[in-house]
Formats: sequence, structure tokens, C-alpha cells
Amino acid sequence: RSCPASPSNTSSRTLSVHEMYLSDTGGQYLDGTTDITRTVHWGVPTPFQKEAYTRVLMGNVDLSRLIFPAGTAGGTVEAFARQALWKVGLNYGHGTGHGIGNFLSVHEWPVGFQSNNIPLTEGMFTSIEPGYYQDGEFGIRIEDIALVVEAQTEKPFLTFEVVSLVPYDRNLIDVDLLSKEQIQYLNAYYETIRERVGPELQRQQLQEEYTWLQRNTEP
Repeated sequence: RSCPASPSNTSSRTLSVHEMYLSDTGGQYLDGTTDITRTVHWGVPTPFQKEAYTRVLMGNVDLSRLIFPAGTAGGTVEAFARQALWKVGLNYGHGTGHGIGNFLSVHEWPVGFQSNNIPLTEGMFTSIEPGYYQDGEFGIRIEDIALVVEAQTEKPFLTFEVVSLVPYDRNLIDVDLLSKEQIQYLNAYYETIRERVGPELQRQQLQEEYTWLQRNTEP
């Protein structure tokens, strides 16, 4: 990324399985640009950490599966990514998403979810990245890249197709908070990951990675 970390004796600290980690990754390739964030916990998260993560995930899913009229501005639908957090008095202080350039800027204006972005149109790429941050304790962000596509509706409406194919951290999901529709969406997403990423891992004979993928994309 544009701001590589430089460890030093004054700022370095030992990593532990007892806390959350937010990994914001990205790269530019011959066929496109990526910007994907995942949050993980390798130990036993607290009930509040699980709830906060799950509500961030709910917001990501709710916006990703939204169907909306053509010509809708991103700022009009942005609240769908926040409503699960708002219900319990939580919020985040950054934008919900930005356009993705192809060998241009990773944050590519004028697409996005701010009030002054242009209307969403078929063919645009945008990030969807709700989060939650507890000062001095932990940070959560779940960021995917989504393509604006035509929805399967009678009139010309739009929706999103998530093109980031990385599982979410099962250790942090409280399934009891999810709706039936959200669970169906996640299961379909996991099936897509298996279908598209699994064969490539097998082709490269990456058996350990393939086993990890199968385990983390179970329904």
C-alpha cells in the first residue's frame, strides 16, 4: 500500500492471539485494482467484540444486497450500511465507500457514498466498508469491492455484485443476530468463493490453503 509500516523499538509490540487485528490490503494488477479489509480474532473474542463485528458485517451485507432505482446517488443508500449499528447506538466516523480506479487511484473520485458523489450507474466499481472503532481497544472494518450491476427486476433497477472473494472471520460472527436473508446471502457468497477460488488453489497445488478455504466457507 502507499504507507508501508517501518517497525522500531519505540513503536513495536508483540502480537497476541487475545486481540483483534484489522488487515487493510490492496494491490494493482494487470487486470485490476484491489482494496480488501478483513478483521480477525484468533483467540476468544468478548461478547461485545462479536456483536460489534457482526453488526458491521450486517451493514456490509445489507448494502451489498440492496436493490435500488437506476440513477440513485450513493449518499441516498449509505445508511443501509449503518442501520444495524445505529440500532444499538454505535456508529463509525469514516465514509462507507469510494470508487476504485483501474491503474488510477485506489480511492477514485467521483464514485462513492458521500452526499456529493455522482449517481450510481451500471459498470461502476465501489468499495463497501462499514466499521466500528473502540478507542484504545480494537478496530473493525469489513471492506469489499462491489460492481454496480442490473438487478433482476421488471423495471430497470440496480444492485451490487461483490467481487472480493475472501471469507469473513467465523470466530467473530454471532449467527443469532443475523436474519434469514443475511444468512442466505452469506451462504451464497461462500459458495461463490468455493467455485471461483477453490479450483485455482487446486491448480496451483496449494492444498493447505484449499483446506483452509473449504473450512472457512462452510454454510
